[in-house]
Amino acid sequence: MSLPPGFLDELKSRTSIAQVVGRKVMWDTRKSQPGKGDMWAPCPFHQEKSASFHVDDKKGYYYCFGCHAKGDALGFIKETENVSFMEAVEIMAREAGMTMPARDPKAQEKQDRRSELADVMEQAVQFFKLQLKTNAGTDAREYLSKRKLAGEALDRWEIGFAPNGWQALWDHLTGKSVKEELILAAGLAKASNKGKKPYDTFRNRIMYPIRDARGRCIAFGGRAMDPADNAKYLNSPETELFDKGRSLYNHGPAREASGKGNQLIVAEGYMDVIALSEAGFGATVAPLGTAVTEMQLQLLWRIAPEPIIMLDGDTAGQRAALRLIDLALPLIGPGQSLRFCILPEGLDPDDLLKEKGAGAVRELVERAKPLVHLLWQRETDGLVLDSPERKAALDQSLRQALGKINDAGLRNHYAAEIKYLRSELFAAQRPKRDKGGWQKGNTKSSNWKARGGFPDRGVAVPSTKNSLLAQSTDVEERVREAVILAILVNHPMLVGHFLSDLETLDLHGPEHRALMAALLRHEEETDREVLRKILEAELGPAPLEKLYSLRHVQTVPATRSGADAELTRMTLAEELAKLEARRGVQREVEEAVEDLDGVADEGLTWRVGQAAVAREAADRKSMSDDEGDSEDRGAMSNYLQSLIDGEVWVKKRK
Repeated sequence: MSLPPGFLDELKSRTSIAQVVGRKVMWDTRKSQPGKGDMWAPCPFHQEKSASFHVDDKKGYYYCFGCHAKGDALGFIKETENVSFMEAVEIMAREAGMTMPARDPKAQEKQDRRSELADVMEQAVQFFKLQLKTNAGTDAREYLSKRKLAGEALDRWEIGFAPNGWQALWDHLTGKSVKEELILAAGLAKASNKGKKPYDTFRNRIMYPIRDARGRCIAFGGRAMDPADNAKYLNSPETELFDKGRSLYNHGPAREASGKGNQLIVAEGYMDVIALSEAGFGATVAPLGTAVTEMQLQLLWRIAPEPIIMLDGDTAGQRAALRLIDLALPLIGPGQSLRFCILPEGLDPDDLLKEKGAGAVRELVERAKPLVHLLWQRETDGLVLDSPERKAALDQSLRQALGKINDAGLRNHYAAEIKYLRSELFAAQRPKRDKGGWQKGNTKSSNWKARGGFPDRGVAVPSTKNSLLAQSTDVEERVREAVILAILVNHPMLVGHFLSDLETLDLHGPEHRALMAALLRHEEETDREVLRKILEAELGPAPLEKLYSLRHVQTVPATRSGADAELTRMTLAEELAKLEARRGVQREVEEAVEDLDGVADEGLTWRVGQAAVAREAADRKSMSDDEGDSEDRGAMSNYLQSLIDGEVWVKKRK
């Protein structure tokens, strides 16, 4: 929905942020000065006793000096009420006595349709809850009681029961005049192939409502009560409300708990989430019956920068963790990664809590290991590395894995960590001499586990390759990134058009990354003025002011609001392509360097230095003549090949 110019300004002028915030906090009367609009309170976003949450009523902003939460009145309503931006506008307008402008007819029709379906789903929630309390739900109640779920816990999670009849829910909803088409569209029933009445999707199952981040029921998960049932767990089919790969169980409450300082945990299933949350780990979510998807990873990173993946200690859980590596490597970046917590073999979170209590879980979470160590485990477990050929095969496999990391700096840190782990492993395998002759060292790579598992390290490892490559600046990439961001802010309709490219684009610096993350969060907002207001509310005015003050941004016509639409689209596509080509050259340099692991340090230093000089020359040429990118790339490839074919093994002498 697009808002008319000036609507938000008038709305904010009519609203006191102190009044909005005051409904959720208790002001500290000793520190607050109401006459000056200077208000202080304990922060509503994290647990604290002191008043570190500051509201400046005159400027219309809040800021917490503890957890660094900040924003305006709309942002505060969004976070505390767990609603979208437009819903926050509606809430604030209603309280200010302002009438919301008419919506676009198509958008309104779509919204109304989703609201109808959500209402049908809510009626189903109540039906299933009631059925759990009947005689038909006796076995289900006994099962839940054995899982330590009863009374208030059942109400908190709105757990219900689908009776073992073909049309129990169908008859209930149609009896309440719910349209048959809506029941089918919500995924609650399926059409019969035999010309009979539609039949219920869920039968004889314990029912778990699945809600979106805004709290609307969008689907159900059902656990079969019959051990002979083909599907132990069954999710709703995908509908206009429900996209399994873009949803998380317990999304809204976990986001709120994470905002208060709780560590985000990703468990495997509904009962894991419920058990952990009931034990005090409220920031817990789960994917919905499948492996974590790329979109779910993005959702997780919007909640917390480093979620902990908690998996069962069985073979299936370990396989899931190892598969997740390949999905995550191209997406991670500085300050955005995963940590892994593998439970003891044979135990799920509920079992561990029952046997050893919340303290044992907390200890495992605190000792969660970084992604790089899980990668090393995957690549080395069970290998016998007793020959140069086998060691070379391991090196090749590791290079291929590290090549998936897009951020050059992060890739270098991964390479340094892998180099350390590799040197430790190979050192343990070298023969040792004693008085009686030679002793054969360990040959199985899995012996690193016996030495205490993952190493805990924080010491930098010197690397000639890394230090020389790091000398080359990333100025051109930052320039192109700034242009791309400026185009998107002034032409938000292009975000959706280039979504797949933008979601995988790795940016330099926290400001660029924060701005891109905000643009992707609000990809559906196509009104330029509304989007700028949203960005300023979430990030403050400084990032946009800094972005549009850059000379190279000001000189590109496509970054201006009135630019031709086709010219703007072509410019954005060209900038994205050039950025990828530029990074392709960089990858060629680094891959060539990685191929020279056996070169003597002095010769390697000379060669890498020459490669870095050549890359800098390509950078300068690209900055002065963008059309030469493809020629620079070809020239760089030829130059690297000449180094490999020529005298790269010795230092050039004067």
